[in-house]
Amino acid sequence: MGHFLSPASARALAELTALDADPESAPLARLHALRRLQIALDADPAALASARAAESAGAGWTEIAEAAGLGAAAAKWRWQGTDEEIAARHDAGRKRAARPSSVPTDLPGLSVAEAAAQLGVTAQAIYLKVSRGTLASRTVELADGRKYKRVFPNGDPDGTAGGTPAAAPSSS
Repeated sequence: MGHFLSPASARALAELTALDADPESAPLARLHALRRLQIALDADPAALASARAAESAGAGWTEIAEAAGLGAAAAKWRWQGTDEEIAARHDAGRKRAARPSSVPTDLPGLSVAEAAAQLGVTAQAIYLKVSRGTLASRTVELADGRKYKRVFPNGDPDGTAGGTPAAAPSSS
């Protein structure tokens, strides 16, 4: 193959080229091969090397990003700096992505979004129903100070039914 693709990318490209040349190739095999090539190219160090070479040749990040089909900020995030800086940025991004939500899952009732989905209305409609007193809600405050609006479509578990809020609703 060429001189800059990794062996994995070159293999994936050769596989796709062979399927492209075969009019009898199975559609799912072509789809799998396309995806394997996309994954291989995304991980290929050739992109980093090409971005660095383009920058060294005087190209700006806007041009590099355009050539890669990215925004300038995304291109910089992927390829600007030393290998160590890039690795640190990518590790931090993976850690942020792996972090679970900080919203507790054991709160009573439903969130405004959950209630809206359940009732087939918008979040704004839920707040309107709460302000009119036709839907029970209360604000739950955790020990650390975080507050969550909780909605009770079937009445409040504290014993209030229907539309009487158990606690004054917050304005959020």
